[in-house]
Amino acid sequence: MSDSNSVLNNFKLTGKRILITGASSGIGRQIAINVAALGGTVIATGRDIARLEQTLKLLTGTGHKIFVADLTFESDIISIATACDVVDGIVHSAGIVSPSATKFILKKQIANVFDTNYSSIVLLISALFRKKKIAPKVSCVFLSSFSAHFPFPGGSIYSSTKAALEAYSKTLAVENASIGLRANCVLPALVRTDIYDQTFSITDGQQGVERRSRYESLYLHGIGTTDQVANTVTFLLSDASSWITGQSIVLDGGYLLGVLSKSIE
Repeated sequence: MSDSNSVLNNFKLTGKRILITGASSGIGRQIAINVAALGGTVIATGRDIARLEQTLKLLTGTGHKIFVADLTFESDIISIATACDVVDGIVHSAGIVSPSATKFILKKQIANVFDTNYSSIVLLISALFRKKKIAPKVSCVFLSSFSAHFPFPGGSIYSSTKAALEAYSKTLAVENASIGLRANCVLPALVRTDIYDQTFSITDGQQGVERRSRYESLYLHGIGTTDQVANTVTFLLSDASSWITGQSIVLDGGYLLGVLSKSIE
């Protein structure tokens, strides 16, 4: 039986070094803030130096690092894997949407979205293993999406990348269980970020406004916030979640229940 102090300590990230992609804004930035607040050391990556520096200023504690990198370039991936410390946790939050109707999809769009959302983290983790930068009992958390299972118009490429992340996460967990590695996915539905606005950009004008309003009305607890997602991610990074691996955790604010209740009215 654990005492109250040990229970609380299980939720802290003291002494853990957490690598976070896409930490320059949105959910990634909030995850970095939460990790630092819980005692962890943040290694933040992103493409925008100004935004990364803004993130760094928001972090409590010391020892945090930022790496300006475009993870669609393998040279940048190798640079991060070489320069960063051994990590106790990895969070992949970097992602783009690039909405397009299925009949208009081009090969370059597929490559662009997959390179950012999927290939980048697969290659980064591989590089970290080769550089011996993965600590025992490392926790990997991937930002998938509710849309991987419940698609939206224009989101076929984006949803596919997120479904691919879930398959990768489970394989990663199986192959590396012997070193205590855990891998899980978090599947947020609509969250108020820049991507939230991009999600509806495929439909312009009043039609887009009406579609957004219709979706929002189905969320029993409203559209999500970045801190609500970050709270789940930091839990999965902590020792409090040590028996959880290979899972895909849906965060939808009661959306599915809202859809069900509307269908039986």
